[in-house]
Amino acid sequence: MVSLTETILLSAVMGLSIYFSLPIVLSKNLGQTRDKLLNAVAIGILLFLIADVFVDSAALLYNGSLYGYGSSPLYDFVFSLSLAAGFAILLVAGHRGKLSLTPSQLAMIIAVGIGFQNLTEGLLFGSLGVTIGLTGATLVVLVGFILQNTTEGFPIATPFAGPGGERSKHMGVIAAALMVGGLPTILGGAIGFYYNTAVFDLIFDGLAIGTMLYVILPMLRSLLGEPDPSKLRIAYAGIFLGFLVGFIVNLL
Repeated sequence: MVSLTETILLSAVMGLSIYFSLPIVLSKNLGQTRDKLLNAVAIGILLFLIADVFVDSAALLYNGSLYGYGSSPLYDFVFSLSLAAGFAILLVAGHRGKLSLTPSQLAMIIAVGIGFQNLTEGLLFGSLGVTIGLTGATLVVLVGFILQNTTEGFPIATPFAGPGGERSKHMGVIAAALMVGGLPTILGGAIGFYYNTAVFDLIFDGLAIGTMLYVILPMLRSLLGEPDPSKLRIAYAGIFLGFLVGFIVNLL
């Protein structure tokens, strides 16, 4: 069994590994084409994270209560309400003013979406560590979660378009947004150690999917609105590559 202290420490390693993406994001050798590719990869990663979170929810929602089909009305209601709430909260926050969101605001909103997703990971890890022991929990963190969390810094940095040298001017905002995205993992680990139920998981799974769905939309609009066919092909390839990266990392 993993102790609370060990759970929090390992959750911190998981959550703060999001900073491992900084050297790539801030690379001064990142040209316009590579920058667009990185943005497309970031969208692909977010699309995969939505699918990944929903897989966890689907196991609870589709419980086969009706001759192998059907689901729980309570679970359906909880998940649907949380999904709508996650999307609506960011929709209201993002459209309070008449002007469009600044890159800093968009980066923070993306970080909030990823933060909810990492909170669900922390909840899972906190409850899992109680049963698999310290050695098993350490392997789960080192082999799986660190790799996945490392990729999550890419979406957060995408609002600051341009080479890494330009992004470095906004390093303070990016670092703060990464903290917003990674810190909930620690909170989730601590909560999951003591308490975790199906309804609790569905609430945060719904919030995570709703918020990530909201942040993907402006990213897609910006990337796929490119009139240059060659750059549009890069965008398509990058989105697929990002989804593939998320899938492969999740297999480890």
